Amino acid sequence: MAPGTPIAARLRAKARELDARDPLAAFRERFFCDPAVLYFDGNSLGLLSRDAEAALLRALDQWKRLAARAWLEAVPPWVDYGERLGARVAALVGAAPEEVVVTGSTTVNLHHLVAAFYRPDETRHAIVAAATEFPSDLHALAGQIALRGRDPDRSLRLIPPREDGVIQEKDIESALGPDTSLLVLSAVLFRTSQWFDMARLTRAAHAAGARVIWDLSHAVGAVPVELNRIGADAAFWCHYKYLHAGPGAVGGLYLNRRHSAIRPALPGWWGQSVEAKFEMSGRHAPAPGAAAWQIGTIPILAAAPLWGALDLVEAAGIGRIREKSVALTSFLVECIDALLPDGVTGVRVGSPRDPERRGGHIAVECPGDAAAMTSSLESRGVVADYRPPSILRLTPAPLTTRFEDVLRVVEVVGEVSA
Repeated sequence: MAPGTPIAARLRAKARELDARDPLAAFRERFFCDPAVLYFDGNSLGLLSRDAEAALLRALDQWKRLAARAWLEAVPPWVDYGERLGARVAALVGAAPEEVVVTGSTTVNLHHLVAAFYRPDETRHAIVAAATEFPSDLHALAGQIALRGRDPDRSLRLIPPREDGVIQEKDIESALGPDTSLLVLSAVLFRTSQWFDMARLTRAAHAAGARVIWDLSHAVGAVPVELNRIGADAAFWCHYKYLHAGPGAVGGLYLNRRHSAIRPALPGWWGQSVEAKFEMSGRHAPAPGAAAWQIGTIPILAAAPLWGALDLVEAAGIGRIREKSVALTSFLVECIDALLPDGVTGVRVGSPRDPERRGGHIAVECPGDAAAMTSSLESRGVVADYRPPSILRLTPAPLTTRFEDVLRVVEVVGEVSA
C-alpha cells in the first residue's frame, strides 16, 4: 500500500505521537546510529553505544598504563571481572549475584552445564528439546549424548511445531517422562520469537524428575526473566543481542544455589577464588557459586563493553525496556496487517500475536526467497535478518528504534514485495 494512503497517514500520525511521548527516546543519542540506515537486526548484533565504547577504551588504557598490575589494580579489578559483571546481569535474569557469572561463550557454557548435569543410565537417558532450537544447541546436545556412549537418535527427543509453527507447551509436557534426564529449551525461539511459559515447563520437568537448563540468548534484555522464582536449575546466554555488548562478547551462566555442591565437569584455574588462583596448586579449589564454572582467564577486551552497556540498561530500566519493546513489536504487527494484507502481498506475521507469548523480534513470513528480500531491503537502507527459506526477522530495539522507523521499514518491505 502506498505511503500516501489514508491508512499510511493514520499510522504515521500514530508513530509520531508514540515517538513524542517515548520515555526512552533520549537513549538513542547514546548509540552510534547511522542516519541513512534503518537497523532492524538487533536480534543478531546490537548497535554500539558510547557507554560500551568508553568501557572498552578504559580497559585498553588500563592495559597500557598498568599492564599485568591491572588484574588487581584496575577499577574494577580484572581478576574478578566475571563475577562483578555477573552480579549486575543477575538482576536481569531474576537471580542472586553469586548465581551468575560472565564467562565463556553460549555453546561452551551449554556444553559445560550439560556435561555436569547429564548422567544417563538405562532408566534416565533422554534430553528433551525443541526441534526448532538454534542449531548450535542441537549440535551440543547430540555431542554430549554421544560422549556418554549413547545414541543421539534415541536419546535426543525433539518436539516439532504444529502446523501454525507454534510448539505447544502441552506437547513438551507429553514428551517428559520417567526416562527424561534434562529439558533444554530456549526461553524465546530464534526463528518465530515464541516465548515459552518458563514456569509451567520448569514445574513439568521437575515433576517428571528431570532438570531444566534454559537458553536465554533471545530473552535476556528483551523479556522479564525470573529464574529463581520459577525454580530453574541452570541457564546460559549471550550478551551481544539485546544487551549491546558487541561481537564475540563473553557469555553468561546461571547455576541455582541449590546445586552449589555440583562440581564443574570442565574445571579450570579461573574457576577458583582469587587466592587459590595464584597459589598455583594442582588441586582444584572451586570458588563459591557460579564463579566456579569459569574455565580460562576472562578475555577482558571482549567483556569490557558489557560493563558500559549495562550502564544504559540499568538507567533505562528493564521494565521500561520491555514496555517499549511490546509497543514497538505490536505497532510493527499493526503496520504489517494494515499495509501488507496477506491475501494481497503474501506477507504475514509468523510470530505469536499475543505479546505475552513473544520476545523482542517479529518473524515475517514472505513469499519467495527471504535471502533475496533481505538483500533488496539492504539496497534501500534497511538492515534486517533472515532464516531460510522464507522468514524475515525484524527487531525494533527499544533503546535505538523509533516508531516512525517501524512504519518506514514495513513500507519498504511492501515496496520490495510488490
